[in-house]
Amino acid sequence: MQGNIHLLMATALAVLMARVVWRDLAERTISNRLNLAVAVLAPVSWWSAGLSPWPDIALQIGVATLVFLFFAGAFAVGMMGGGDVKLLTALALWRVPLLPGEPSFAPLLALLTIMALAGGLLTLVMLVLHRRSGAPGKPEIPYGLAIAVGALAAYGERYLNQYG
Repeated sequence: MQGNIHLLMATALAVLMARVVWRDLAERTISNRLNLAVAVLAPVSWWSAGLSPWPDIALQIGVATLVFLFFAGAFAVGMMGGGDVKLLTALALWRVPLLPGEPSFAPLLALLTIMALAGGLLTLVMLVLHRRSGAPGKPEIPYGLAIAVGALAAYGERYLNQYG
């Protein structure tokens, strides 16, 4: 039963990430409602993963707090948008069922790594497009796309990798 619920939550997360990409590409913003929806579904993922309130859920909240503080610093120096920070914090609350021997926060580390790589590539593409268009100023980078790619790759890998 919990496995089915977790698959349902993974599907809901994929739909929310598709909405994040759509909104960020179209409007260069990630709504608070989308971020809230991602965060509100996290406790269901905790339950479906069988997490205990102490120390598992407390640790999950603690890690999400650290993610928020780190990326809030990036926001403070103008490196990231507020919606991106809130989305990363909400995603840090998610917990996927662990595979035997997998470190507890491997999916979050994978999300951040893939997000950084996708974000770097996205930034290069946006810089080239911006320069070709001759528009003044700096380009706006829809970083929600990179975050969504990282989330889908990290949290969906269990369902997409038939050899895993």
